[in-house]
Amino acid sequence: MSDLTLTINGQSITVTQGKTILQAAAQIDKSIPTICYHPHFTAPSLCRICVVEVEKSRVLVQACSRECEQGMVVQTDSPRVRQARKMILELLNSAVDLSAAPEIQQLMQEYGADVARFAEAKRREIPLKDDNPFYLRDYSKCIMCWRCVQACGEEVQWTFAITKAGRGFDAHISTFFEKPIPESTCVYCGNCVQACPTDALKAKREFWIERGRDVSELVRHSRLEKRNRRSEK
Repeated sequence: MSDLTLTINGQSITVTQGKTILQAAAQIDKSIPTICYHPHFTAPSLCRICVVEVEKSRVLVQACSRECEQGMVVQTDSPRVRQARKMILELLNSAVDLSAAPEIQQLMQEYGADVARFAEAKRREIPLKDDNPFYLRDYSKCIMCWRCVQACGEEVQWTFAITKAGRGFDAHISTFFEKPIPESTCVYCGNCVQACPTDALKAKREFWIERGRDVSELVRHSRLEKRNRRSEK
């Protein structure tokens, strides 16, 4: 593959053809924020927090998936870029519980996001799902980054226990036909929990410890769940 040259924030850089703007910026220590992007997964290009400005065309593009082009001139922190990121963070905060997402909270401070700007907006309030011995699903904290779906699917595990469901504001992560986790194809590998950036998926043991509860109680509870499932069969 041939090399190409572009300019990022006034600095000329040569990269291999096929590299994304995000990868090129990393080569010169230019930080571009990401949320849905995970370095081990295919870039889903969903959250748009990584947008940068390409001069001349004046368009905002997603750095995680947009490949570099010869002669491209990119601004990663222009006023227009900062305003776009601020708006994305404000909208996200208006709908989702970000209390367990410190990295996103830090971005909100960095970009001066107003947490009360859309205070009257509809929020995603979904009951906590406690349907298996190993982890909890709190989709009120889910930002629909799809990283758990990628980890469960062809990017890592090839189990396909969870998927995307619904449309628009009502879109959410689910098992097929909304089945409880024990009735799905889940193998309890934990990859989805590790991939989640907001604690929408959380190990049950960690959840109990944080709340000062006796972990031995959790073990007894898990054993009781197993016995109940066997009796139901």
